[in-house]
Amino acid sequence: MPARPLRVVSVNVNGIRAAYRKGMGDWLAGRDVDILAMQEVRASTEDIEGLLGPEWTVLHDAATAKGRAGVALASRRAATVHRVDFGADDFDSAGRWLEADYDVDGTPITVVSTYVHSGEVGTPKQVEKYKFLDAMTQRLPELRAHNEYALVVGDLNVGHRELDIKNWKGNRKNAGFLPDERAYFDRFFGAEGEQITGVDGSVGPGHGWVDVGRVHAGEVEGPYTWWSQRGKAFDTDTGWRLDYHMASPALAATVTSYEIDRASAWDTRWSDHAPVVVDYAI
Repeated sequence: MPARPLRVVSVNVNGIRAAYRKGMGDWLAGRDVDILAMQEVRASTEDIEGLLGPEWTVLHDAATAKGRAGVALASRRAATVHRVDFGADDFDSAGRWLEADYDVDGTPITVVSTYVHSGEVGTPKQVEKYKFLDAMTQRLPELRAHNEYALVVGDLNVGHRELDIKNWKGNRKNAGFLPDERAYFDRFFGAEGEQITGVDGSVGPGHGWVDVGRVHAGEVEGPYTWWSQRGKAFDTDTGWRLDYHMASPALAATVTSYEIDRASAWDTRWSDHAPVVVDYAI
């Protein structure tokens, strides 16, 4: 009988303490998760451990500014090693990049929980976002060289294609859907070894990573993972696909299931993001 697939979930919890008050714990108890990657935890390690319970092993990288950002990896098995070094020495990536190596029944897998800056056109926030995407550009090939089974998950704060945002025409000049942001993703998911022309006209080498969500869904609108808290965005499904599973080709080939746990109604949500749940048969 084949072993049960490894279930990896990524979700921006929008503050884990608030999420638990709204029902995150009930969701987690019924989802049979092996590795839970969280972004915007905005809490201490002790808070996370207390909420999740003793059956989870927690790795946490907090933001420099208390109460901001923060990424975590919670797992049923302890990681063999973890790393938070990312980007240039003078770049503050705290609370935004956490990678760990796990042994899954003799197979090593590397999982990264990451939270890319939201950005804001014409401000230092956008500059920081580009610095982060540049650092990703450097780190992604290193991850592939480190482990053939590598996975980068999280809130990447970019809708890659027109299919990934409902109101794409109205957001072409806004952070999250700028052509030069999207061009990074053209290269991340572009064929390895080929020169990829981005949507902004820039040219660079493809990295060969697989967008598990797009491969699974096909050429359709969405399915979205984030909806604004304002207006009727959730009710009308006017969303963005901002939360990704970026898998190395070897790992992507093992995917057996991809689901987005969209809440049944606006008032049952415990975050403005929905969990992305993927099973890997490794």
